[in-house]
Amino acid sequence: MDQYCILGRIGEGAHGIVFKAKHVETGEIVALKKVALRRLEDGIPNQALREIKALQEIEDNQYVVQLKAVFPHGAGFVLAFEFMLSDLAEVVRHAQRPLAPAQVKSYLQMLLKGVAFCHANNIVHRDLKPANLLISASGQLKIADFGLARVFSPDGSRLYTHQVATRWYRAPELLYGARQYDQGVDLWAVGCIMGELLNGSPLFPGENDIEQLCCVLRILGTPSPQVWPEITELPDYNKISFKEQAPVPLEEVLPDASPQALDLLGQFLLYPPRQRIPASQALLHQYFFTAPLPAHPSELPIPQRPGGPAPKAHPGPPHVHEFHVDQPLEESLLNPELPARQPSKDSRSHTGPLSSCAAS
Repeated sequence: MDQYCILGRIGEGAHGIVFKAKHVETGEIVALKKVALRRLEDGIPNQALREIKALQEIEDNQYVVQLKAVFPHGAGFVLAFEFMLSDLAEVVRHAQRPLAPAQVKSYLQMLLKGVAFCHANNIVHRDLKPANLLISASGQLKIADFGLARVFSPDGSRLYTHQVATRWYRAPELLYGARQYDQGVDLWAVGCIMGELLNGSPLFPGENDIEQLCCVLRILGTPSPQVWPEITELPDYNKISFKEQAPVPLEEVLPDASPQALDLLGQFLLYPPRQRIPASQALLHQYFFTAPLPAHPSELPIPQRPGGPAPKAHPGPPHVHEFHVDQPLEESLLNPELPARQPSKDSRSHTGPLSSCAAS
């Protein structure tokens, strides 16, 4: 840490604190993620290892945040990233009105380029959401926070946890408890992000896992084995039943969106994961080649962060634990209960009234 001068704290999460810092010799501004270990015998957290491995696999891509260095510090270690000014959640939150079509196209195009690169390198991000899409001072969008990322097994034989992805962007197969899945979970999240950019607010803002499924069903209709044959094989399929609902046309959900935008959105928000349009193919969709064309990054809004860290996209209760740069790393721990209280974090169980969907 001696080679960096700490300029301030950007934020914190379940696995570490993020500081803005300057390299003493080069003057380069970076973001330092200080990862603490609760007990030394626990070893390095799996999420931190995944983030390091994933970023080392896909370094040097202009649409993925760059990991510059990893070094030990106290009882843990520090990840040094390129510094990014803002994130897409801030952009949406600060927008006075829904983003212009050319701006939406630009953000989505950059996101798809990053996702296509990750998938080409067999990396599944598993937590794509606006808060994890960072924005540089020049307007460039880059995918960040690979703490849930995994190296994907193309043969589909590996089992994964379904407890991934922030709930509002979580694919239906995950909500039904799928343990075998693929890049489709990222493509669903891309569709959710696209819908949010077009709408100015999240498409599926469920308060728990059951309500999340309800939000999806209200728009896409009740999934059936005829539409989604694999649904009967999912662990929680027989545990959850819903009233039959017909899909709502997307033009009614997003009346101001262009036909090309709705066509592409509909190809992301499909129940069968393997029918979702791949990121590389989506980049060739007519949506990106009809007027207005995608805006140049320099034409995109960039919220500033004066006087301290930016607020979270969906703030939870205020933090009561103070952190200090010089504090021993093993003492720089978040309240372990804090992530569970954040409304935008994962729900760890299927809770909530089934009737909330049936009655809607």
